[in-house]
Amino acid sequence: MVENINITKPIDAVISWVDGEDENHIKKMAPYISDEEGTCKNFRTRFDQVEEIKFTVDSILKNASFIRNIFIVTDNQTPSFLNNDSTKHLYKKVIIVDHSTIFKGYEAFLPTFNCRPIETQLYKIPDLAEHFVYFNDDMFLVNKTNPTDFFIDEFPVLRGKWLKFDDDLFYKKIKKIFLKKKEVKKAGHKIAQQLGASIVGFKKYYKFHHTPYPLRKSTFENFFSAHKNIELENLKYRFRSANQFTPQGLANHIEIKNKTCVLKSDYQMVYIQSYKKPLSWYMQVLKSTTNKNKLFLCLQSLDQCPKDKLKHILYWLNEKFQH
Repeated sequence: MVENINITKPIDAVISWVDGEDENHIKKMAPYISDEEGTCKNFRTRFDQVEEIKFTVDSILKNASFIRNIFIVTDNQTPSFLNNDSTKHLYKKVIIVDHSTIFKGYEAFLPTFNCRPIETQLYKIPDLAEHFVYFNDDMFLVNKTNPTDFFIDEFPVLRGKWLKFDDDLFYKKIKKIFLKKKEVKKAGHKIAQQLGASIVGFKKYYKFHHTPYPLRKSTFENFFSAHKNIELENLKYRFRSANQFTPQGLANHIEIKNKTCVLKSDYQMVYIQSYKKPLSWYMQVLKSTTNKNKLFLCLQSLDQCPKDKLKHILYWLNEKFQH
């Protein structure tokens, strides 16, 4: 049983979260964006939410009882479920951390509406354990987990696969030759991972997916103390830029280079990316989480799910993770 495993080192969980519909947040963002950007669906989905973070927290409490603290990193916000007096006792492990705390000394980069500067500074959370697992608020633990699902012999377990950089792919090279205009790089997840790998000196990259990220605080401390310019460069963009690396990708490749990690090709994940198929298809996919080898569920952009389907998915999450 998970509860009987001897844990020699504490493990914390960290979740970044924003309520994009909060009036103060909207006012804070307004000077930096156009009206058109503010209503764009692809832009809004980075900030809008349907309180799914409650189920992220509930899933950790239920399926990772070894987690010491659950830090939620926000910009002067608190998820509504933490304000319920009748259930507050269930969330004693949860600690709210404000952006101003982790950006201390770097307040010039605030406000930020970009996950990458925030993720770059997570290692500065006060009292954060050396070993921590970083979650986005669309990630859930769907079955019982052990510390060794995240760290083995105190080294992070990195789930992924090796791929070539986009610039090295044959069809990309051909496309460049025949394109009249230079292709503008998107500030996407893949490019940000590749940049993190190249910073460390790799010619290919170890692609991770939307699963929780096991990380070590000292990996960031040691690298950024020696390369302060790289840290500061990643902080300066208020919105995502193709010039930014993903800090998880950077840390992963540092660990791989130092041989201080365990590589695993099985993502052990159930992943839903869009909501255009019939409801029955989604319920069947969710049912597959009964497979004990599946540890993680990612429901990306749940805020864009049609209301009729969303109602059923939220009900399923509530039943799955109820206390």
